[in-house]
Formats: sequence, structure tokens, C-alpha cells
Amino acid sequence: MNISVVIPLLNEEESLIELYDWIANTMQSNHYSYEIIFIDDGSTDNSWPIIQELSQKHPQVKGIKFQTNYGKSQALNAGFIEARGDVVVTMDADLQDNPEEIPELFDLIQNQNFDLISGWKKKRYDSKIRKNLPSKLFNAVARKTSGLHLHDFNCGLKAYKKEVVKNIDVYGEMHRYIPVLAKNAGFHKIDEKVVQHQARKYGTTKFGVDRFINGFLDLITINFLSKFGKNPMHLFGLIGTLMFIIGFISALIIGVSKLIKLYQHEPTILVTDNPWFYIALTSMILGSQMFLAGFIGELILRSKKVNRRYNIQQKINL
Repeated sequence: MNISVVIPLLNEEESLIELYDWIANTMQSNHYSYEIIFIDDGSTDNSWPIIQELSQKHPQVKGIKFQTNYGKSQALNAGFIEARGDVVVTMDADLQDNPEEIPELFDLIQNQNFDLISGWKKKRYDSKIRKNLPSKLFNAVARKTSGLHLHDFNCGLKAYKKEVVKNIDVYGEMHRYIPVLAKNAGFHKIDEKVVQHQARKYGTTKFGVDRFINGFLDLITINFLSKFGKNPMHLFGLIGTLMFIIGFISALIIGVSKLIKLYQHEPTILVTDNPWFYIALTSMILGSQMFLAGFIGELILRSKKVNRRYNIQQKINL
């Protein structure tokens, strides 16, 4: 199979039939073999009945329905697991992404051997305050911390080699930083392509302030995990050991100083009356805790099991 189109959605009943027709026309005119996987992320409208109807008429249409709303990252992860195409294309269901971009994306992956191509909505039609400004801030921070020079990390229109989506785990709000996850997984042929962005035709945006905050927290998580996710002892153990040594040496100096003054019959104070004693003691305690945190982290990594983060209520054609 040439292409799998993975489409997460939440309450997009007005756009689904139009979106399917648009994708199908593009695929058929280019003679691609394809599948379209809709992931209904707990919609409360008629999105799922429409997907069921489409699947009955068109065998290329497949569907996954979540029990409740788990988020876009979980929806993409479920779609990636089921995708069978050599090239996997993701896009949003709100008709703001143009399916006619797919042939060029497919060519870049299949024939020019890129691992991932991220869309760049150079000209946007979103609200500047609600989406444009936060997106620019996200992208600037992501470029700085990841080393990937992409203009639009969060663009829903992306194309991947099949191997990429099978080797990354998308969770939390990590869909914003899939290129970073791919890079951390060892895929380095990552580039971008300017794509057409269209004004929303139906419904309202799902973007909120909580996603702005969660996005930054997930960016911190990605950067931490990329450096220390496989060896937490390298961070916590190092810091803990240094703190313990500094505290121990400080306590030793305090004790030796006390003994010297006693030997020389000089006036002195109780060790427990010396504020530096408590600083040294605190340093040793915190150092021990940091070391234990790294040790426990290593044990968890070596014994962890993969846990499902979402409950699938129903599947179609999968």
C-alpha cells in the first residue's frame, strides 16, 4: 500500500464527507493505493455514524472510536499503530489542510528518501492572539532546544516513512513535537515544505489556554528525556553524589575544627549550634535522596511495561 492517511478528529461532522471526497479524488487521480484512518477522539456529535457510513461505502475508510476524549496525541498514536502504508500522512479533519499537497509529500518521502516532512503554514488564517502568537513562541523555543530548523512544528499536515511512526511513542501533548521525537529516535532526514493553509469552514477551533501551558511542559519533558530518559542515574546520581560529598566534607571540616579547638583549649561552640552543620547535613540528605531517585529511575526503566493510555470503543475495517 502506498499511503495511509491518519486523521484525528473531535466533533467535525460537517467536514468529514467533504474531506473524504477531496482525499479520494486526489488519491485516484494519482493512482495511489491508500487507506484513510479516522480516529474519533470521543466526539459527541454525529462524527462516528458518518465514519461508519463512509466505511460501508468505501473499503479504504477505516475508523477507531475512543471511549472518551483522550487528546490528539493519543489519537495519532492509535492511528500510527494501525497504519500499513509505506508513507503515512497526517492531517486535520477541519478542512484547513489541503489533501492536494499529498502527492508532493509522498514524492519527498518515497523518492527523495526523507524520513519526515513537516508542513509549514507560511500564511495562516487563524486568530493571531489565540493561535498565531502562541505557535510562533512554541516554534522559536522548539527550534532553539531541539536543533531542528523547522518553522511550524505543530502543523497537522506531515508525511512520514512507515518506519518513523512505528518507532515513536506519541503521548501527552507530544504531537506538537513529533519531529523532535523522530530525531531522538535516530531519524535525521527531516525537512519542511510550505503548504497551503485554509480558513476553517465549519465549527470552532479546539485550541485553549491549557494546551499552551501543556505544550511548554511537554517540551521540557522531551528535552529531559532525550538527554537522560534512558539513564536517569547520569543526572540524579551525579548531582546526588556531588551534594553528598560537599556536605560530608563540610561536616568533616566542622568536626575537625571543633576537635582542634578543644585540643588547644580554645573557646568553642557546640557543633549543633553551628549553622553550617545544618547546611552540611541538609546537603548530605538531599544528595542521598537524589542518588536514590536516579537508582529507582533505573529500576523502573528496566522493569516497566507498556501501558495503554486510551480505551478503544470500536474499530472499523481494522
